[in-house]
Amino acid sequence: MAKGQIKQKQSTINKSQFEGMCFVQCTKEEICAILGVSDITLTRWCKNTYDDNFEGVYKKYSEGGKMSLRRNMFKQAEKNPTMAIWLSKQHLGMKDNIEVESTQLVKVEELLNKIENEANKW
Repeated sequence: MAKGQIKQKQSTINKSQFEGMCFVQCTKEEICAILGVSDITLTRWCKNTYDDNFEGVYKKYSEGGKMSLRRNMFKQAEKNPTMAIWLSKQHLGMKDNIEVESTQLVKVEELLNKIENEANKW
């Protein structure tokens, strides 16, 4: 090694741990912190290990986590009405119908009539 060069510590990243963190949607910052590596090291490791950049690898392994979460949510909806309602709003476009009382509109109309009557007196 030439003078002035810094020997970089070769980090060992556990592949299954990395894939598991992607699966549960950990951010890149969280993954780096947990593995004790820099952003650059993780990016280089992904390129060397998977022949792809971090974003490509992350997308591949995080999709399984999304699918698993969705499966659990649908299973939970069978027994939990709140989850069933939420899922129906998210995936079926359903919504709560909110009825608004017209008492405020009547009060505004009454006020406008009083103003008009007062104006006619002038």
